[in-house]
Amino acid sequence: MLKYFLSLGFIFLFAQSANADHSFLDQGVANETREELKDVGIEEKLGANLDLSLTFRNEEGVEVPLSSYFKKGKPVLLTLVYYNCPSLCNFHLNGLNDVFKQIDGWTIGDQYDVVSVSIDPSEGAEVAKKKKAAYVKAYGKLEADKGWHFLTGKQENITEIAKEVGFKYKFVEETGEFAHTAAAYVITPEGKISRYLYGIGFSPKVLRLSLIEASNGSIGTIVDKFILYCFQYDPNKKNYAFYAYNVMRAGAGVSAIILMSFLSFFWLRNRRKES
Repeated sequence: MLKYFLSLGFIFLFAQSANADHSFLDQGVANETREELKDVGIEEKLGANLDLSLTFRNEEGVEVPLSSYFKKGKPVLLTLVYYNCPSLCNFHLNGLNDVFKQIDGWTIGDQYDVVSVSIDPSEGAEVAKKKKAAYVKAYGKLEADKGWHFLTGKQENITEIAKEVGFKYKFVEETGEFAHTAAAYVITPEGKISRYLYGIGFSPKVLRLSLIEASNGSIGTIVDKFILYCFQYDPNKKNYAFYAYNVMRAGAGVSAIILMSFLSFFWLRNRRKES
């Protein structure tokens, strides 16, 4: 019973971060889980650099540095989960998989990579390999196998990467599970934290623009880059909103191009008449 209540508590903790209404939550359950959820959450560290020399085991059991997954011009979406999680991790990964499929023209491994790291040091390559196979199959593009990585590692390296991204979690002895929240981290090709994406449901627009922003415009179409120029991320709304100043500048630039084209047309026509 306690295990069931704690699982509910973890989900409600996440819902609270998204301003959900939990007036229906039984006060007794809240009191029972309050201590377990203490010191669990996210401390944003935007602009901080990850230690890319940290090593983890890939799905084949080979120890590799994080730097193996950071390539020039290609951003990385990082998640900290554990593969035997009975609830929140699966909801989080399912939500990401759903939004990946909604980004038209993009494939994991081409425009960006995804790196999932287990926070459970007892998990090994076998469970990571099965998890990867299941999600790549659900994604529907088998070529994503080259770009979605499921890693496991030693406690000291797990602790370090969690600290670097501000991921606060704890192991609950009574249930044998981890108390944690759900977030994905958009990382630049150089290993700098660019954006935090919270929850179990994601906007294709926000993810796409976040990845383009992290890549410094090296991925995405001209239209994508123009949209990013005219939008700015609002940390309060967790969304991209019109940035009036850049919209005005873009409008002025387009007007100037039209005017120059119009004047050039008449200048050329007059030159032809004179000749």
